[in-house]
Amino acid sequence: MENINFKHSIIFFNFCVLISPLYLMFNFEPVVFCLFLILILGISHGALDNIKGKKLLKLFGYKQNLSFYLGYVSISSLIIIFWLIFPNTILLLFLIVAAYHFGKEDTVFSFRKKFFISECLFFLKGSTVIMAPLLFKREETNAIFKILNFNVFEAEFFTNEFLIGMLCLGFLSSMYISKKENINLKSIMIMDFFSLIILNLFLSPILAFTLYFCFLHSIRHSITLIFDLDRSFNQGLKKFITKAIPLTFITAVTFLFAIYFLNNLYKLDEAIYKVIFIGLASLTFPHILLEYLLEKNEKRT
Repeated sequence: MENINFKHSIIFFNFCVLISPLYLMFNFEPVVFCLFLILILGISHGALDNIKGKKLLKLFGYKQNLSFYLGYVSISSLIIIFWLIFPNTILLLFLIVAAYHFGKEDTVFSFRKKFFISECLFFLKGSTVIMAPLLFKREETNAIFKILNFNVFEAEFFTNEFLIGMLCLGFLSSMYISKKENINLKSIMIMDFFSLIILNLFLSPILAFTLYFCFLHSIRHSITLIFDLDRSFNQGLKKFITKAIPLTFITAVTFLFAIYFLNNLYKLDEAIYKVIFIGLASLTFPHILLEYLLEKNEKRT
């Protein structure tokens, strides 16, 4: 598993180095392409949440799987409703939760300190995903946020010095988390950090996020799920694809239907941005809550 994650980080880092000059040559905004990648690869890493939900219900003593789906959909729906009413608050909360999620899930080894310390370190590590585009492509990033009715990062508080400081803290957090690990695991943390820097330095914010989300975060999480299903990677991959297709398909169709509806109210690119980020937020909250509850209750059994 460690060897696979190490090779994955090497491949992704080299991919970032190679794709950056190609993007500069063509210099176009592939929003539809980004949507396609997120629908196929991005959301699929959460497509086994129904299996995890069944496991959680068993731990709680429930036998009706319907309650899981109702709870999951209800939380997703509430996030969308609250976003429409309080866009600044919900998106800021989403970015904080997402930063923690990225920092924790992209750490390929177990790391535990006192609750507050470990959670802060994971947040700082994952905040690189958000701070890097703001530093290197501030205008383009804030243009996307404006489409989402979010203007928090336009405040004077978010200076270049603050963003650079956050990136430094993100790198130092990665080094601290991996300080007791072997050279391969340290290298994974370093390569992942600089992959994000390279992507956001040369690519547009949406493309940089999409490539990170699909080809680093989602694939890494999927690799873990594959080995959870079967010790043989090939067999586990077959099982993962089979089990992930139903919810991935349903989610993708829902996203496309939402774009079709919003395209009557907004430009196509604006509709896609809204569906990508509001949709991901509505899926991220129940996904993280499920992961947290499952982790806590499995430790008790």
